[in-house]
Amino acid sequence: MENYNQTSTDFILLGLFPPSRIGLFLFILIVLIFLMALFGNLSMILLIFLDIHLHKPMYFLLSQLSLIDLNYISTIVPKMAYNFLFGNKSISFIGCGVQSFFFLTLAGAETLLLACMAYDRYVAICFPLHYPIRISRRVCVLMITASWIMGSINSCAHTTYALHIHYCRSRAINHFFCDVPAMLTLACMDTWIYEYTVFVSTILFLLLPFIGIACSYGRVLLAVYHMNSAEGKKKAYSTCSTHLAVVTFYYVPFVYTYLRPRDLRSPTEDKTLAVFYTILTPMLNPVIYSLKNKEVMGALKRVIQRIFSVKV
Repeated sequence: MENYNQTSTDFILLGLFPPSRIGLFLFILIVLIFLMALFGNLSMILLIFLDIHLHKPMYFLLSQLSLIDLNYISTIVPKMAYNFLFGNKSISFIGCGVQSFFFLTLAGAETLLLACMAYDRYVAICFPLHYPIRISRRVCVLMITASWIMGSINSCAHTTYALHIHYCRSRAINHFFCDVPAMLTLACMDTWIYEYTVFVSTILFLLLPFIGIACSYGRVLLAVYHMNSAEGKKKAYSTCSTHLAVVTFYYVPFVYTYLRPRDLRSPTEDKTLAVFYTILTPMLNPVIYSLKNKEVMGALKRVIQRIFSVKV
């Protein structure tokens, strides 16, 4: 790890890509994934906004997920791409804090929102007659607002701590973004109290929501098993299993990364796992939640027909 000028307050992000042809290939791949994520999530937001048939609680939550993912991946990849292209790996102290704040806020909001979406599907399938009452527009707004507020509070606590400790070692962060645990390896003080708060936050914002989601989908699959309609059963099984797979793809690397003690963590492994929940999942979410949904595909056709009819 390279040393950095101790008199500067800037950090250095060592990045994800090695300076080789393989690194260039990985960089191009990540940029393509980033563009796909931007296009997919922006399309979902616009589609849900434009088509009145999608003005339902389920799609209101989905539009918020796309909004979070759109900002989530934009917080990480542009700076990483700029550093790789121009060889300037530095990031200011304040810039590092801002990136960390938005990353933690968006990550926390997404983990809670995914739990809300699982609850929405649970009520829709297991209690369809109660759905309009339990999942009203007001309830959706409350769930979304609570997700953003709780994610922001958690982010404020961690970012404030990171910005107020003294760094006396190398300023080189062995990561591709300002991940607070990676930053704290540069601290010249005992950070065991913070490591305990990371453990608690991981339990509250990652492990418990994931357990709740797994239980919700488990209950849904059990209810689907007793359905009389073979076609409805097949559709529900496909939807639930696909959603659970992408949720697992997001939560498990996150939980595994942050629940491990510092002695068992390695920068290379942390960066590899971070790719799953910072880059790949924001690209997969709009694909998983749209291609398997006939209402979304129908809305897409209607919007395209409307656009072409206006042009004609």
